[in-house]
Amino acid sequence: MLFILAGGLSAVVEIGLFKCSSVYLPKILPSELNFYGIKYPLSNILSTGCAIFFNYFLSIKFVFEQGKHSKKREFAYFMIVSSFSTVLSLTIFQLFFHFVFLDNISFLIFVFSPEVLSKIFAIIVVSVLNYSVKKKIIFNG
Repeated sequence: MLFILAGGLSAVVEIGLFKCSSVYLPKILPSELNFYGIKYPLSNILSTGCAIFFNYFLSIKFVFEQGKHSKKREFAYFMIVSSFSTVLSLTIFQLFFHFVFLDNISFLIFVFSPEVLSKIFAIIVVSVLNYSVKKKIIFNG
């Protein structure tokens, strides 16, 4: 349950930063909208990177017990898994953005853009993998 709460808070940080950076970064760097066919690469990396650090601190504080590794090794493993997860998340985001969510979707009073919907679904898919790997390999599993 605490993993879901920590993940949810991290997702809020990630989606919020992504939304802000995907609105403002293209004004500074026009290639952010289409970098060799990749949409919003810096916005994705920035928001995901910040959410990873936020999630690490929530994870060690509230979710997982100290594992069998030293703090330095635990952090290194966490970052390695998170780096792999970032690449996976960016790939999933691109697939959803290009092939699944092509238009805005209205839900009650909210309107979700294709970028935000793609980000949300990429987070959900990668979260399942992250929990399993972090629980079994990094922390006390």
